[in-house]
Amino acid sequence: MADKYIKWDPTNGRYKQVEGLVTSAGVGDAGKVVALDSAGKLDISVLPTGVGAATFSAASSENLTAGDFVNIYDNAGTINVRKADANNNRRAHGFVLANVTSPAAATVYYGDVNTQVSGLAVGAEYFLSDTAGAVVTPAPTTAGDIVQRLGVARSATELVVDIEATPLELV
Repeated sequence: MADKYIKWDPTNGRYKQVEGLVTSAGVGDAGKVVALDSAGKLDISVLPTGVGAATFSAASSENLTAGDFVNIYDNAGTINVRKADANNNRRAHGFVLANVTSPAAATVYYGDVNTQVSGLAVGAEYFLSDTAGAVVTPAPTTAGDIVQRLGVARSATELVVDIEATPLELV
């Protein structure tokens, strides 16, 4: 429940308590006071179009776990996502912040901060792992693997994502 504030109601000439909006339904909510959500953040629905995390939605071809880095690919003419994997040359294109049960749609984030990882060392660079969807430091060294930098740890549970576009293949 959002905090309440006092608002003048000209229809009856009195003040009344009203809650700040946590989400917006659009034009009908114009001029209303906005409140932060339970996480202390603004909901994307109250922001202008084009503001917010860079995301897209696609069907998953396997179950995904929150925090997994994913690979985008053409599955018989349909865009799908699956876990990225240094061992199978499935480079990372983004990550998911919620669990997804295949074939449900996955929201893929292109940048920003992956807050669904754990056990990171602050300031360490992380790379795509041989374990599907996971990150590792230092970089993989197995022949045939790809080395793709994914980002730097800001805390034990936050990876500031800056995915390297062209990974190196080890020989």
